[in-house]
Amino acid sequence: MRKLILQSMVTLDGYFASPDGKLDWHVVDAELNDYACELLDAVDGLLFGGATYACLAAYWSTPAAAHDAPEVAERMNRLPKFVFSRTRQRVDWHAAQLCTGDAVAEVERLKREPGGALAMFGSSRLASSLIAAELIDEFRIIVNPVILGRGRPLFSDIRNRLSLRLCRIRPLRSGSVLLYYQPEH
Repeated sequence: MRKLILQSMVTLDGYFASPDGKLDWHVVDAELNDYACELLDAVDGLLFGGATYACLAAYWSTPAAAHDAPEVAERMNRLPKFVFSRTRQRVDWHAAQLCTGDAVAEVERLKREPGGALAMFGSSRLASSLIAAELIDEFRIIVNPVILGRGRPLFSDIRNRLSLRLCRIRPLRSGSVLLYYQPEH
């Protein structure tokens, strides 16, 4: 069965986005881009909720992304993308497929297909439903050295406790820390 990795950036106070949805606090540098390439080289597909898809497609499919981080942009644009949304009518980003049905059932199907790991970026509502269904195999959380004071929590819709085991800690020169966790179930 394919592995599903949730990758997200959060602030020290646990927010994945500012109250207005902005991500301008992300600490992005060459070391983070190298890590992004490592992760993207290790997966065969990407999962997104509708809002995350809109944000990432709006940047990574542009000439600015190809200029700023060409190695990351090439991988983001090449990999198959599965976009989970009940309101979106279409997806235009290269190799993107719209998934409008039951997200849990669709991810269960994707995980049973042959192939390598899948990665999901942010997508907090989708993540919450997949956590509840015990479909996430690894959590990679990058804690950025910033406190927002308020914002959108990464895991706001979780109903049951999920115990995690810390597998690895990777400090970054920027002051961010990458934490690798696996569920204990």
